[in-house]
Amino acid sequence: MKIGLIGGGNISNTHAKAGCAIAGVEIVAVYGTNSGKVNQLSRDHGAVPYSDFAAFLAHPMDMVIVGGPSGLHASQGIAAAQRGLHVLVEKPIDISTGRADALISECRKAGVKLGVIFQDRFKPDICRLRDLIQDGKLGRPLLVDARVKWYRPPEYYGDSRWRGTWALDGGGALMNQGIHTVDLLLWLLGDLKIIKARTATLLHNIETEDTALALLEFSSGALGTLQATTAAYLGYPRRVEITGTEGTVILEGDSIVKADLRAGRVALIRERVGDQNPSSSSPVVTDFRGHQLVVEDFVRSIRENGTPRCDGADGRRSVAAIEEIYRLAWRIHD
Repeated sequence: MKIGLIGGGNISNTHAKAGCAIAGVEIVAVYGTNSGKVNQLSRDHGAVPYSDFAAFLAHPMDMVIVGGPSGLHASQGIAAAQRGLHVLVEKPIDISTGRADALISECRKAGVKLGVIFQDRFKPDICRLRDLIQDGKLGRPLLVDARVKWYRPPEYYGDSRWRGTWALDGGGALMNQGIHTVDLLLWLLGDLKIIKARTATLLHNIETEDTALALLEFSSGALGTLQATTAAYLGYPRRVEITGTEGTVILEGDSIVKADLRAGRVALIRERVGDQNPSSSSPVVTDFRGHQLVVEDFVRSIRENGTPRCDGADGRRSVAAIEEIYRLAWRIHD
């Protein structure tokens, strides 16, 4: 399986490491606008560097991993699909449902696979939590509290041409960082609707929000709250608390830290094998194992003609939820 990388930044380096760790997978080409980063990434992984997108797409390969600015995901993915290449996109699928729909439609038309990278869906304790819910051991969900109190320093935005912009980031703390938790809530608990929302730019000098709050209602009838920020110095692990009729489970970071159920306390996994990245305080991904599992799953879906764990339609759901949060928040501002 020959893979081409779109993007030369930190996340594309993660994609490269994830791909190289899989037997039978090879990184063969890298495209990006920063020649220094693209050349270095290509040297590190024995790939051919490209600054011309059309030339990159003409390179012999089977699939691409799209890792550039979020607002380019759909257009770049569509171009790859039209060349018959399978498309794996870093979250979000793009910054609007309209663009997501265009990419989904083009991949379907071209007969290629489309997947979205949400590595939380592969982490052991998160999978255990989903099993607890689906097996009914938590009972009927009643109350959900999700907090993403992260921190990014000023240079995270200041040194980037696209972070914190509407045109290329599509939002701020919610669309870039909080989207993982939005997807997690949808994956664990099903469809939701946004009741109320408020966004604000409280700390950073950016176009978009660095803080967002939302009141949620799930299809099960459960109520919930969501907080997302990049202004909480020094940054704290993501925390999700879910209470059902049979008890409460608390997820901190990627680990279940408490599970009090009427049927008895659930033994916690002591040996963690999920991602160990300091996401709350740094965008640098040092532990690529979660991404490796995503790439393995996508490659498997190609070889076996299956469906990725998060396909295009599933990846669209988190963007739709965030669009609604922004719509309600802007209505309050207006």
